Amino acid sequence: MRTLLIHQVFVSPREAGGTRHFELGSHVVRSGHEFTIVASSLSYLTGSKAPAASSPEEFGGIRVLRAYTYPALHRSFLWRVISFLSFMLSSVWSALRAGPVDVVMGTSPPIFQAASAWFVAAIRRKPFLLEIRDLWPEFAIDMGVLKNRFLIVMSRWLERFLYARATRILVNSPAYRDYLIAMSVNPAKIDHIPNGVDPDMFVPEAKGENIRMEYDLGDRFVAVYAGALGRANDLPTLLRAAERLKGDTNIVFLIVGDGMERPMLESWVGEKKLTNVLFTGAQPKARMSDFLAAADVCLATLQAIPMFKTTYPNKVFDYMAAGRATLLGIDGVIRSVMEQSGGGVFVPPGDPEAMADAVVRMRDDPARVRAMGLSARAYVVRHFNRKEHAERFVRLLVSMTADRVAREEPCH
Repeated sequence: MRTLLIHQVFVSPREAGGTRHFELGSHVVRSGHEFTIVASSLSYLTGSKAPAASSPEEFGGIRVLRAYTYPALHRSFLWRVISFLSFMLSSVWSALRAGPVDVVMGTSPPIFQAASAWFVAAIRRKPFLLEIRDLWPEFAIDMGVLKNRFLIVMSRWLERFLYARATRILVNSPAYRDYLIAMSVNPAKIDHIPNGVDPDMFVPEAKGENIRMEYDLGDRFVAVYAGALGRANDLPTLLRAAERLKGDTNIVFLIVGDGMERPMLESWVGEKKLTNVLFTGAQPKARMSDFLAAADVCLATLQAIPMFKTTYPNKVFDYMAAGRATLLGIDGVIRSVMEQSGGGVFVPPGDPEAMADAVVRMRDDPARVRAMGLSARAYVVRHFNRKEHAERFVRLLVSMTADRVAREEPCH
């Protein structure tokens, strides 16, 4: 079985970002199948040229083809869309030259690359698997990023067009399934494989001494945020919480990641003269276990908009697998996971005072925080183990191939 995935923001473990597709694809390869990815020539987080952007590359048996992307990801929303459109066009050319394929997979967001995958599947007359990782354009509309009425109408048309033409639709949050059914998508063609984590990537007993030494953290209470620094992530709330605690020299906030908002965030920290906030920049996923090991508590935030109640953020599962308690500023389905696991503390999204107070309470009760981390680790191993998810992913791809073969076989 040969699967082709078009994914502009694919990253390998040596790059910064989520590695869901690398881990799923690696399991596909270990199961005796082929997995090819058409990816961007640029890093989505930093906008820099992707490492070793020769073509083709290979990561653990996964073949990666790089497609041209106009270098304007971090200029503005309009230029970001232009960058997405450039990849949408160039990825089709790369995909059509990728060799034989049995299933074509597209993933959204960005939704434009999913359109590329549909087109390639239609040209090649192969099954089209559409993966929904975030609800676009609804997230952009709720955030106020997408305001133009014409663009909203066209985006929603494209969304429905892809839902109707997908052979199967894969979602990573149970709330996304409900959303699709409400849009009259046939439930029989929706599959749910949630975000999760490979627990073996993290050692909960580790203390992160190398990171504490590298960033001169000493024995201070370290609150780590690890992830994208974008508008949706609501880092200003985190920084305002840090400002409230600037007089407490025993607490430090370590922000691990990069993104469009980073220059603004660093400028704000400088203006407020906050010495309790440190930025590390983008870090490869291979180093994330070290950074989380150095954490006493981990932070997850999103803007306080209704649609964000539907999402399963990758970072939270990493935190849990690392055996660290989470201070969660996100409501909805991920809050349910946290409360069922006993692995963290919820604070209302967008409330810096509540976040600051929670950080202090957690600092003052280390035994409880350690117990939360252990509960989180045990829960994620049982319920959100990427290895089990990968087996389900392989079965989905095989079933799509088998269904197509069965339809093409002549009746006797």
